[in-house]
Amino acid sequence: MRLGSPFSWKSTATLEVSSNSPPPLEAAAALAARTIALQMLEERGRGAVLVGVARVDAALEHLLQAVMAPATDSRDGLFLPDRPLGSLGAKVTLARRLGLIEPGVERALHALRKLRNAFAHSAESASLADPAHSSRLAAVYAEARANPLWVPLESVLAAQQASAQGPLEPALRDYVLLITILVAFLEATAQQLTPIQPPVVMGLAGISRITGSTPAS
Repeated sequence: MRLGSPFSWKSTATLEVSSNSPPPLEAAAALAARTIALQMLEERGRGAVLVGVARVDAALEHLLQAVMAPATDSRDGLFLPDRPLGSLGAKVTLARRLGLIEPGVERALHALRKLRNAFAHSAESASLADPAHSSRLAAVYAEARANPLWVPLESVLAAQQASAQGPLEPALRDYVLLITILVAFLEATAQQLTPIQPPVVMGLAGISRITGSTPAS
């Protein structure tokens, strides 16, 4: 999943496409990104971290579902907390093994998973600006800033009036931008995918070709 495309945002936060129009995948991600970013501004502190990672988790689940055959039973529950793909770590690993995400995205997702766990299990008031957390995300931010959406989204956030919870701190701003880019591109990628169709399938009578050729056994 490459996070790149030739477009930018105008001050009105509408999409401005260059002469080299971006592919539909990137354009869809850009159109969704502003909404996600502004929604994330409603959160602060621990809530921002937990809500942000939850959104990434849900988007990654949609990505995996896009390449899977539909469940044959409504009680399938493959992604429930106590099932094989119930954890964010398991989803990340599977998405990478299927080739759905690149190594940089995998690193970002694992960093967010560790961040969420740290915030969820901390009895003290934690902050994204704390060295322990900022150092964990520094390399991820450095990679994500290469995305053409980073700078225009940063301008959109800077243009927002301070909320009742105060101005947007740099550490939270960078976190919101990372979450926004990941969610927007995961969802846009999922919309472009269809269930995997293996060339052969195993049955009790032997191996059958999906094309309807003579089963091999």
